[in-house]
Amino acid sequence: MDRAHYLLPHSLADQPSEDGRRRRGQDSRARIVQAMLDLVREGHVSPSAELVADRAEVGLRTVFRHFKDLESLYREMSGVIEAELMALAETPFRSNAWRERVLELVERRGWAYERIAPFKRASEVHRHQSQALAEDNAKFVAVTRDILRRELPSAVSGDQVLFEAIDLLLSFDAWRRLRHDQALTQAATTDVLKLMIAALLDRATGA
Repeated sequence: MDRAHYLLPHSLADQPSEDGRRRRGQDSRARIVQAMLDLVREGHVSPSAELVADRAEVGLRTVFRHFKDLESLYREMSGVIEAELMALAETPFRSNAWRERVLELVERRGWAYERIAPFKRASEVHRHQSQALAEDNAKFVAVTRDILRRELPSAVSGDQVLFEAIDLLLSFDAWRRLRHDQALTQAATTDVLKLMIAALLDRATGA
């Protein structure tokens, strides 16, 4: 070993190896998160720690060293859902008219729901066992409701029955029912929801 190594303060002498271990740890964590997201995206609603470790090409102990339990991994998954939702909320509308903006929400949410569908399904499977996932779902619902309320005139948003009906039609649950249980295409699902929401708005405004 180079004699200069012994002349360095202990903390500086150890720094390269410590930095290397930190980088390797960060790399392993990123690979584990990506493996989890990829597996869920492929349809594994409840991938085991063993499956995650195999996909990430790390040991099982490495998975649990970075994540004390699988709930931590599901929180990472919730972060993906939240990021998609925030990107959606920040995208400018095409129309300045409130009625057209509400109908545009169908298209915008449909686009987002298609992207987050695997993660939402996995989240819902585990939500009854996880306080964190339950809280994340409540946040998701609250944010989407706030977005809708922001776009509606007060006369419409103040009508509780009307607001709840529109909110339901714009929900992930309604989208999933039409897409999967009723086997509609994405375009057909959009048309159905727009038709129902337009009818509610016309009725409310006397159009």
